[in-house]
Amino acid sequence: MAVEMEKLVSLCKRRGFLFQSSEIYGGLNGFWDYGPLGVELKRNVKEAWWRDMVTTHDDLSVLPGAPSAYEMTGLDSTIIMHPQVWKCSGHYDLFHDFMVDCRQTRKRYRYDQVRGRWVKLGERRIFVTTVAEASDEQAEVERKALKFFKLRPKQADELVWESDFIALPEVDDLSQVLAPDATELGTLTEPREFNLMFKTYVGALSGEEGAAFLRPETAQGIFVNFKNVLDSTRVKIPFGIAQIGKSFRNEITPRYFTFRSREFEQMEIEFFCHPSTSSDWYRYWRDRRMQWYQQLGLAGERLRLREHAPDELSHYSRGTADIEYAFPFLPAGEFGELEGIAHRGDFDLRSHMEGKLDEKSNPLVVQLDEHGKPKYRGSGKDLTYRDEATGERFIPHVIEPSAGADRATLAFLCEAYREDTAPDDKGVMQTRTVLSLHPRLAPIKAAVFPLVKKDGMPEVAKDIYRALKKRYNVFYDEKGAVGRRYRRQDEAGTPYCITVDGQTLIDNTVTIRDRDSLEQVRVKVDDVVEEVVQRIEQ
Repeated sequence: MAVEMEKLVSLCKRRGFLFQSSEIYGGLNGFWDYGPLGVELKRNVKEAWWRDMVTTHDDLSVLPGAPSAYEMTGLDSTIIMHPQVWKCSGHYDLFHDFMVDCRQTRKRYRYDQVRGRWVKLGERRIFVTTVAEASDEQAEVERKALKFFKLRPKQADELVWESDFIALPEVDDLSQVLAPDATELGTLTEPREFNLMFKTYVGALSGEEGAAFLRPETAQGIFVNFKNVLDSTRVKIPFGIAQIGKSFRNEITPRYFTFRSREFEQMEIEFFCHPSTSSDWYRYWRDRRMQWYQQLGLAGERLRLREHAPDELSHYSRGTADIEYAFPFLPAGEFGELEGIAHRGDFDLRSHMEGKLDEKSNPLVVQLDEHGKPKYRGSGKDLTYRDEATGERFIPHVIEPSAGADRATLAFLCEAYREDTAPDDKGVMQTRTVLSLHPRLAPIKAAVFPLVKKDGMPEVAKDIYRALKKRYNVFYDEKGAVGRRYRRQDEAGTPYCITVDGQTLIDNTVTIRDRDSLEQVRVKVDDVVEEVVQRIEQ
């Protein structure tokens, strides 16, 4: 059963996972701060990704499903790059959304995110819209329709709904549209383009000669460093370059908690391979990335792998699949993207070699301005690859698994949240809130408690705490009843609680309590570290 987002958001604020950015000044829409537990959780997500994709990758063996052995390496490129990068990549001209403004409320909406239904009362027919984050869209549009027609809730059956929910771009006549927050019809402007890149200025000069952009994605930093990586590491195709970093998109209507925000972090791989094997590598990375989420707890019907239909593909794409999760804030039956795996062909490297893609004729050309000078121009650098064994020279194809660190973190939180019952200190069943996070992702790996603050128990507990602290983020707590201490750790997602009690002083054993099963086992003090390590890394 899906978590209620209100409960999860409350937990995130109460326990220090997520805070609204600049909250004491009223907040800034589309920006979020990670608190003490949140920063640990997100760091663990990123470290699990980096470890599984890069650090522990076996360069010498053929992994299951892979066409051959391959190498992996890393990169950390700058947030601000040469403006020509974004011209050649297409972002400068093509990276935009359409927006509409409401003349009555002065609010702005992303054109394709406004949804609604046609409804009729008597001879009058209007299109009622919403962009509310509530999952019950029908209740929202019904409330607005009743208010517009001056009806009471008990008269709701007088409304005749003539369509299912559709997006605003499917509506031809905006004059009959009731905007999300308006009380009058026809207040929306015609849609117009809105560039999503954040503009800034480099250096002391503030004119256009110093104009630059915050990167909207991390991929281009990898492409422009392709030759540098080749020359400095001597990697051979097939190989991948991984990068984790911040990106910025000036979203028109950021929404759904951290799902769609203006500052976010990406975990991205650009995998370079021979054109003849690129289709096999695409299938390998699509399946491997899906398996990664499943292994870390997103198994079940709420996770799916969706292959794009031909009419969804970009003009250069040979194939794209999305890994999607049924976030609880979305309408029933809808999924949100966690990661995209794209077969990009040789588009990116060729673009930075030769120039920007002309969408009308599709070849890569150098476009001229009104003075006959190059308007968009590639670097002119040779970004081809030469196979030393065969002497063949070619532009590698690229497979791009691109994941959102913030979206993955949010999905793991949504999947982990649950409420159940467990006995308190006196054996009375109480409702408890639990974050059943995978141990690798849990912000706190273990909590250590002395049952009471006397009889030498705190000293033993502190020794265990210090031994575990050398390997993991662990927590020491000696305040309050042990049952309440358990509940606090359950909410934080801590998988194991270690309690030093009277029996410890007799036989040198402690209790290890499992967060999910509530099973308690006795373990020798000297074996605690090894036991916890085995449980976390199994």
